[in-house]
Amino acid sequence: MPDSSPPDRSHLTTEQRLPSAASIDALSVEQSLRLINTQDMNVAVAVRDAIRHITPLVEHLVTQMRAGGRLIYVGAGTSGRLGVLDASEIPPTFFADPSVVVGVIAGGDGALRKSSEGMEDKPEDGAAEMTRLEVGEGDTVVGIAAGGTTPFVWGALGEAKQRGAATSLICCVPIKSLMIRERAAVVRANQPLAVPPPPRLPAPLDFPIELLVGPEVVTGSTRMKAGTATKLTLNMISTTVMVQLGKAWGNLMVDLRATNAKLRDRAIRIIDMQTDLDREQAAELLDEAGGRVKLALVMARRGVDATRAQQLLDEYEGKLRAIIGSPR
Repeated sequence: MPDSSPPDRSHLTTEQRLPSAASIDALSVEQSLRLINTQDMNVAVAVRDAIRHITPLVEHLVTQMRAGGRLIYVGAGTSGRLGVLDASEIPPTFFADPSVVVGVIAGGDGALRKSSEGMEDKPEDGAAEMTRLEVGEGDTVVGIAAGGTTPFVWGALGEAKQRGAATSLICCVPIKSLMIRERAAVVRANQPLAVPPPPRLPAPLDFPIELLVGPEVVTGSTRMKAGTATKLTLNMISTTVMVQLGKAWGNLMVDLRATNAKLRDRAIRIIDMQTDLDREQAAELLDEAGGRVKLALVMARRGVDATRAQQLLDEYEGKLRAIIGSPR
């Protein structure tokens, strides 16, 4: 009779026990907090070690997105939520169209608030999302899966690859182990494989990224170190891409969309600081520029109208330094 148990993932580091946390339930509140904090200190180191692999992905994204390509995150559970979060913060921060960076989560938007973990076991759903988004050449699909085995993610990656898109996987286990599709003959017939085999891609992943943070304080709770490492990495990827695309001037958020009081105040202060205008004049110029800080700065510093300012921005690919020099 076939073994009906699920695949054994016990060898994956994300599923292993952390010896130093074996008695966490017997610790005081402060001791528990210090234990978690101590483990979190390892996260930044793991991300730093992965920079040599993150760099080629970002360089590729800059080139492809400058030509109109998209960055598409795909994940389930915590990984999916982190991808959607990063994508949703790009439009207000960098005045980018929502279609430029897209977040896809197994189970759809409802899974952002309510657990839909069962949806992650359907690779066909991941593939269907790539079809819905009409993924193609020029796009880059970044799968996010802490343990690296999520069928929804692999389904999306396989379909994306078939459509000519570049593919990446961000996970917290050695990716090489995930590529094993078959076990030796010692595995008895019909027994689930220790590593659920991902769908065979037409070609290898273009940009594999490993964030090796080790076992979690609470075994298997990848919302912790794995989630933190993923959040740091996504921040690094999207921010660096946007900066390289001219969405920042120095370290100033000049391509923000002033959609609320906080952002409008920040926009006015930037214009005030970088021009000879007072706060009231800066506010008036911001309105004249349609709420676009970058446009207002070119208008003020070059003494031109909005039309000419936009022409200059288009000519220099939106990079202020080439138009008005360095920020003060």
